[in-house]
Amino acid sequence: MSRFLFKRFITMIITLFGVSILVFLMIHLIPGDPVSNILGEFATDEAIANLRSSLGLDKPLITQYIGFISGVFQGDLGTSYVTNLNVLDEIINRFPITFQLAVYSLIIGSIFGIILGIVAAVKQNTFFDQLAMLVSLVGISAPGFWIALFLIFVFSYLVPIFPISGYDSIYSLILPSITLGLGTTGNIARMTRSSMLEVIKQDYMRTAEAKGVNILRLIFRHGLQNALIPVITIIGLQFGSLLAGAVVTETVFALPGIGSLAIEAISSRDMPTIQGLVLFMAFMFIIVNLLIDIIYSFIDPRIKYE
Repeated sequence: MSRFLFKRFITMIITLFGVSILVFLMIHLIPGDPVSNILGEFATDEAIANLRSSLGLDKPLITQYIGFISGVFQGDLGTSYVTNLNVLDEIINRFPITFQLAVYSLIIGSIFGIILGIVAAVKQNTFFDQLAMLVSLVGISAPGFWIALFLIFVFSYLVPIFPISGYDSIYSLILPSITLGLGTTGNIARMTRSSMLEVIKQDYMRTAEAKGVNILRLIFRHGLQNALIPVITIIGLQFGSLLAGAVVTETVFALPGIGSLAIEAISSRDMPTIQGLVLFMAFMFIIVNLLIDIIYSFIDPRIKYE
């Protein structure tokens, strides 16, 4: 296990290094001048030149990148051009809301997705199978902003149960979590169905059924446990996607998470914040994938990491 973790650590460093190069180059190739955005259209050439010099934007790209990456290794993602605050501090302050939103959405998606997938597999080619897959298809296909607006209209306007926008407590995350959870439900349901269908056809399942094993024990103990590996994989990928993909939902519900921070940074061309967010989300993706790999060994003891 120690060798495996060491290899993954090296891979993580290389991956983050590659991501840092790509995001740095992409941001600097985007049309537009962040200095002009900061000072406004009536700024003088002298003011623009002075600010560009103070921000280090007049230096060669390679020099700017070396300064950026050296700061990253010291835990410094730079200072926001707009708020003049430390980028890492801003991310840390906003991340808890996005993390809660992702966790709640994943719980909703996992519970309903696994249940729908099991029902569809056990009742293959029946009405229940078609209904479960229809629900999953709607969850995958429906745009997130449409679902969000529909939920706001029903549960915040027609029946004023939940707040329309903003963040006051966990209560404010219920509608956003349902919005994100629906899309997650569809992906998990389809994977669970596919994996369960393969397991149901195995000889040990037919043997257990012939011995009179209780149907619930047969499905959950013998079936689901052996079908969980690909399901856990898609759940891990979905969690990473939820962390990075909450931009639309956070914008619609006006949640002060890292998704809305990303929108603010992109609209103002706040390069340090954009770079810091991309690196942070890449790091979270890597950590989530590592945890998923470790969970595999607990679900299936036959999996060993050397």
